[in-house]
Amino acid sequence: MKNKIKIISISGLDGSGKTTQLELLQDYLQSRGNKIFYFHAIEFSIAQRIRRFFASKKYKKEKLKSVTSATKNQVRLRKIAFLIDIIRFKFLLKKLEKQGYDFLLSDRFFYDNIVNICYLLHKNCPSKIERYMPTADIAFYLRTEPTDIMKRRRVPEQGIPYLVAKKSLYDMFSSMWNLVEIDGTKSVEEIFKKISLEIRKRLAS
Repeated sequence: MKNKIKIISISGLDGSGKTTQLELLQDYLQSRGNKIFYFHAIEFSIAQRIRRFFASKKYKKEKLKSVTSATKNQVRLRKIAFLIDIIRFKFLLKKLEKQGYDFLLSDRFFYDNIVNICYLLHKNCPSKIERYMPTADIAFYLRTEPTDIMKRRRVPEQGIPYLVAKKSLYDMFSSMWNLVEIDGTKSVEEIFKKISLEIRKRLAS
């Protein structure tokens, strides 16, 4: 009988270093003989694909701008897209398990979608659609200060007020969702050491 694929996700603010840590983790797990599927939640989302489609029709080749505001109807559409993505994700997991994958490493996850929806609604409590949200086997929250992010070479286009508001939501929800908080202000090496240690501990239990 094949083992159930394990999901490891890293959530957090734009520019917090999630992708760097997941790439290190992918190398680490592959070096130990594991079959890895790298999953990017934003690229997977049906909402993002629709945005790209309409942008291509308008001959816009530049990078899509991040959404920092939305009408109630736009948020409703996002919720519908969220539910569609959950169904698509479940089919993806079944497909990956048949193909013998050991781990799905997720750059952002459905947790981040909920945070985005709450930000757009200006709400400090999770949306009701949270009840349908898949959970990761090991979910990390890379906690980083917005001021530190803005000092980096590549900074998010949304600006510091956006980052501060989003961090407040992540800080609140991380304990509700039992995310493993990692201090993102440390060096890349120190962060990865803590992440890999936590994974070894969880997998051994």
